[in-house]
Parts: sequence; C-alpha cells; structure tokens
Amino acid sequence: MVLTHTTNHTYTHPFPTVTLAFFLRYYSPQLNPFSAHVLSTDTIESHVDPETGRLYTTRIHLKKSRMPSAIIKLLPTSVTGGAGEKSTYVLENSVVDIREGWMKTESRNLNFTGVLSVTESQHYSANPPEQADLASALSAAAARPPMSSNTWVSTTFSYRSTLGSRKADKAAAANEENARKPFGWISGWGAKRIQSSIETIASTKTDDQMVKSRDGMKMVLERLRSNGVVAVLRELNRREGKGVFEA
Repeated sequence: MVLTHTTNHTYTHPFPTVTLAFFLRYYSPQLNPFSAHVLSTDTIESHVDPETGRLYTTRIHLKKSRMPSAIIKLLPTSVTGGAGEKSTYVLENSVVDIREGWMKTESRNLNFTGVLSVTESQHYSANPPEQADLASALSAAAARPPMSSNTWVSTTFSYRSTLGSRKADKAAAANEENARKPFGWISGWGAKRIQSSIETIASTKTDDQMVKSRDGMKMVLERLRSNGVVAVLRELNRREGKGVFEA
C-alpha cells in the first residue's frame, strides 16, 4: 500500500527566482532559519544536457530527524532505535528547463526505509496548470511564452511502509518458535495494519512540514527580491566562506 498526499501552491515570484531559491533554501540558517535541521548538503552530480539545455542535479542532504512519537510508541525500540533526535540522508534529484519554464524534483529518505519510505515529488511551472501544455508546445516551436510574475508548484508526498512484510511471510511458513523471533510480533498484529498505521501517522505531519517549507522558501525569495541575487550571494559568501559566488 502507498499513501499519497498532494498540495498546490503559488509563489508570487517569477520562475527563475523560485528555482534559484530552491537550490539555496538549505544553504544557511542565516538565509533560511527554517533550514536549521539540515546538517549538510553536497552536490553529487550536476550537468546541462547540450541538446535540451536542461540542468540535471543530484544532491544529498543530511538532516536531523525525529520519528513521530506515535510511531515510537507503536514499535519496539529494536526497530525505531528509541526516542530522541536522529539523522537521515535524503537523496534529491532535479531537472530544470528554463526555456520551457518547468522544474521537476524528487527527494527520498535513505535511512529507516525498513520502517517508512517517504518520497516528495514536486513540479514547478512558470505557467498555471491549465496553460502548461500550451506553453510547452509554444516553447517546442521556438516561441517562448511570456514570463509570468508567479510560479505554480504541485507537491506530492508518497508514504510506503514495508515493515514486517518479508518477515511475516517467512513466519507464516515457519514454526511457532521462529514466529517469536524479532518481527514475529508483527504477524500477530498484522503487517498490513501496522504498515497502514505508520503511513497514516506520517501523512498527518505533512501539512505542518509543508507550511514550514514554504515559509522558508518565502524568506529566501524575499531576500532575493529585496537585495538582488548578486548581493545575496556575495553576502552569504562573505559570512560562510563557502565560495558560492566569487566576483
């Protein structure tokens, strides 16, 4: 079973600025206070397709994470590792087409996947959904559509738990003694019911997470609009010494 949750949002900023804010949103807590939980960000690979002009980027983020208390109470410590802050790696893939005016991203956790896999898929567009197909056709015909002052984004979270699936199958064919071994308790509760509960608990946190994520993006966007791209990058470079921008 896969549980999904989709939301739509409109940023009152042009598409190129929003895409830049997306890549800068985890750069520094000084730029985005809502990114304090991000411990590090590394670019694994980035290139521009010479035929399409599209930018492909793969990054990995290390984030602090706190497993929902309801899940901690539901599962034994041997599975969750107990309460308290943990860290998890998140793999992010993105494709940007500035000419056609769209960006697609996908992020997924690399840790705790035995308990829950979360995938966040986003589609950013320089045109409203009802005009996206037309804009793409015009762009393909080398007639670039007019740049809008807004950017539309659709976000879908997918939650999937496979906890106990393989173990439950083995336990069903094993004797009673094997069923009492680690994860044998799941067969008594019902693996499907446990998985569904975990997916539902995680999904209920989506709205709060999305509000914080959008608030962080808005702060980055306002900084870029108020001070300009070059000034913001220079200031970040001066404060952090990360070499994002050199004059």
